[in-house]
Amino acid sequence: MKTYNILTIEEFKKNIDNNSRLLGIDPGKKNIGIAICDENKVVATPLKIIKKNKFQILLKEIQEIIKENNIKGVVIGNPINMDGSLGNSAQSSMDFANNLSNNVTIPITFWDERLSSEAARSEERRVG
Repeated sequence: MKTYNILTIEEFKKNIDNNSRLLGIDPGKKNIGIAICDENKVVATPLKIIKKNKFQILLKEIQEIIKENNIKGVVIGNPINMDGSLGNSAQSSMDFANNLSNNVTIPITFWDERLSSEAARSEERRVG
C-alpha cells in the first residue's frame, strides 16, 4: 500500500507551517520514546516512554498525544548504519512509520540518527 504522508525531510519542511509543534518518536525494541518540540522547532522535550505493546494500543496513545498537543507532523528516528545500509532497527522504524501512516493523516518523516549519539557525547565533553 502506497503511503502518501511519509515525506522526505525536504518535502516535510515545505508541508509544515512555521509555527507548528512536532512529535518525535524513537521506536526501540522494548520501548517507544516520545518527545514534543516547541512551536518554533528549536527545543524537543521528552514527554514519555511507552512500553512497546500491541500496535493498536500504541496508536491510540499517539493519536491522543497528537490531538491534545495540536501536533502538525511526526519525525521518526531512523538508525541507519554508518555505511548507509539498513539494519534490523532501521527496517523496524520504517515498518512502524508505514503502520502509523495508515492511521494518521499528518505528515511523517525520518530523521537520520547516524551521528546523533556521537554529537551528544561531544557536547557532553564540551560542557563538562
